Amino acid sequence: MRRRALLGGLAGLSLAGCAPKDPRPAITVQRIFGDCRAHVPKGGAPTQNLNGECEIITGLLDRFEAENPDIRLNVNAVAWPGYDQLSAQIAADDAPDLVTMHMAVIPDYQIHGLLTPLDAGLKAQGVTPDQFTPVARRAVTMDGEVYGLPFDAWTQLFHINMNLFARAGLVRGGEPVLPRNAAELLDQARRFRAATGKPYLVQSSVNERAAFARNLYTYLLSAHEVIFPDPHHIRLNTPRAREVVGLFKRIHDERLTTRDLDYVAATTAFINGEGGVYIVGTWMIGNFDNEAAQAGRPLYRGYRVKPYPALFGDPVLPAFVDGHAWVMPKRRRTPEQERAAFRLLKFLSVHEGDWTRSGHLTSMAAVVGDPVYQAQPHRRDLMAITSYGQGLPTDVQRQFAIQAMLSEELAAAITGIKPIDRALTDAERRINDMLTNLS
Repeated sequence: MRRRALLGGLAGLSLAGCAPKDPRPAITVQRIFGDCRAHVPKGGAPTQNLNGECEIITGLLDRFEAENPDIRLNVNAVAWPGYDQLSAQIAADDAPDLVTMHMAVIPDYQIHGLLTPLDAGLKAQGVTPDQFTPVARRAVTMDGEVYGLPFDAWTQLFHINMNLFARAGLVRGGEPVLPRNAAELLDQARRFRAATGKPYLVQSSVNERAAFARNLYTYLLSAHEVIFPDPHHIRLNTPRAREVVGLFKRIHDERLTTRDLDYVAATTAFINGEGGVYIVGTWMIGNFDNEAAQAGRPLYRGYRVKPYPALFGDPVLPAFVDGHAWVMPKRRRTPEQERAAFRLLKFLSVHEGDWTRSGHLTSMAAVVGDPVYQAQPHRRDLMAITSYGQGLPTDVQRQFAIQAMLSEELAAAITGIKPIDRALTDAERRINDMLTNLS
């Protein structure tokens, strides 16, 4: 009996070994944005959170797979932001074919020759850089070549609880009354606190402090300040920087903002009506719109989102912008695999308008003028950012690490642990030490 079972098992293995090999080119896509397969059935609509990032990208990749049966698509969803895993895969010569990457991170890989230029492959699919918005085109172009297919642009915004604003007398003609200078911001925040008993601002200040750095970038760029005189040096201790940090310190000291909340707690606080303005990115628009549609919830019929107000009389409107792109790590591929990867990039460029339902701004010029896109909630208030928004120079490496160091020092200044001058000087020193020692 044992011998018969063994022979049967060997026969099964033999038959399996003779199974025909799948002739289709296989490509692997590695993405962030979470795993939501439990409520996004294959080939079906999400059963919840229709406009969430995860739900939309899962549906798009499912659709590509269904419409392109001659390509075998493998999808690897990784934890945000995914760069440690990607670096390990590249080192092991096992990189995926396409990867979602923040535009600010592209220089870290491009400068070491780890990414494939996309110009020729995109052009063969009818996708050219002149189809990108100005913000997106600048962000993915390095040394005259395109290293990423832009998928969106994102920025921080003023997410507003209009129900609380109405209680504070800060609604006029159905629109939120936003400050036109720093003094008005403080005055409105004090009035808001007096009328509602709640802080004007909701901010994440524990663990996830990136908003501190982005706030500073926003108001330095709008003043045309040169943050990076060259790729290896940052300049932070300037009169404008001290003015911006001083304003946010005043807001903290007067308890006009939430305190000691991490990202999850800050998001929950805004959803539950615990503050007037949440400073967070475009990616939350879809979620907050969903809350605003739920009867009985604090945001019900009372959610708006606006660009940062100009507070310092600058010549340009304030908006620090980054975005997501699709990049192609260098690795050995067959011509069929490469063509399959570029077909997917073409598909994603065509369907970028679907992705923007999450709240992100478009990176494709044609979508900006699309009536369907313009009809999405809040887009008319935000579309101009795709033209005037600014990112950091594309030859500056380690922008995520810079953001983390700067935010840490700004948090120390705003909460009073360090004097503002010292915090800005320490941030300059730490960042410059890192940049000047890059290999």
